[in-house]
Amino acid sequence: MQHFKLCSLLAAALLMAPLSGADSAELVKTRLAQNLSPISALPIVAKAQGLFEKEGLDVTVSNFTSGKQALDTVIGGGADIATTAEAPVTAAAMAGQPIAFVAGMEYSDVKTLTAKKAAIRTIADLKGKKIAYTAGTGSEVYTTELLKKAGLTAKDVTLVNLKPQEMLPALAAGSIDAFDTWEPHIANGKKALGDEVVLLDTKGVYSETFNIVVMQDYLKANPQIVTKFLAALIAAEAWVKAHPEAAMEIVSKAVGMKAEELKPIWNDYVYKVGIGPKQIDALKAHAQWRLDTKNHPPGVTAVPDFAVVLFPEPLRALDAARVNYKLN
Repeated sequence: MQHFKLCSLLAAALLMAPLSGADSAELVKTRLAQNLSPISALPIVAKAQGLFEKEGLDVTVSNFTSGKQALDTVIGGGADIATTAEAPVTAAAMAGQPIAFVAGMEYSDVKTLTAKKAAIRTIADLKGKKIAYTAGTGSEVYTTELLKKAGLTAKDVTLVNLKPQEMLPALAAGSIDAFDTWEPHIANGKKALGDEVVLLDTKGVYSETFNIVVMQDYLKANPQIVTKFLAALIAAEAWVKAHPEAAMEIVSKAVGMKAEELKPIWNDYVYKVGIGPKQIDALKAHAQWRLDTKNHPPGVTAVPDFAVVLFPEPLRALDAARVNYKLN
């Protein structure tokens, strides 16, 4: 009932006020906690190209090395808007945190890079191998889904918990046979080890999403700020598609990568502001993983009702076609 009332209030507020364009010379301040990575390309471009200002916003950006840190900062009151993957969202939802998931903005496949000498050519060849993953992230969910698809379980392999930046040295040293992670770590591995590594064909097994999350109280008090923020991201999406080379330059500079290193993997990132099956499937898959691995708060026995934390009204007010999902 509380969620329904908030949705109704949001819809009314969005109908009463203009949705885009600065209404005056004075910008409205908001604070963004951002994972500084190519997955945050849309807010990075929006900031660099003045698209937030065109919507009447003065966005102060704090950069973090993970979406979890960004969301924790918003939950703790240190920022207003977070960029974050599905893993922190499901953790917060299962813990009963009053978050508001307002849009997805990017998704990309998690991948597996293998040592050529390990002779892994199909997913079935993973049996008996040492595989690195990153616990508590999309990497672990992907690894679980990958083993399922291969007809394997965790007992059929040796799993090694490593940070993404630790995986390449471990593969080079021969202490693991493969690693499961996201870009740009896969591309870095291919560049560093060349013919010594093989990229396993796992396309479609699991896509990690990156999303925009605020607190419900903030959304209730500032629906127009959230709507204008999303409008700037939609403008950034169009700009990125129209100027891919320039976008790569902006993003590579912001995240500390060389443009020539980002270019080969640029098309692996799908930048689209919306709430659809990709976001819902990722949330459900990660929540189910938490249940299966007992990595959830006490008393939680089922996948949460994500309707409680999904707030599509600001995005729907901008472009109804961008909201296309079913929860059942």
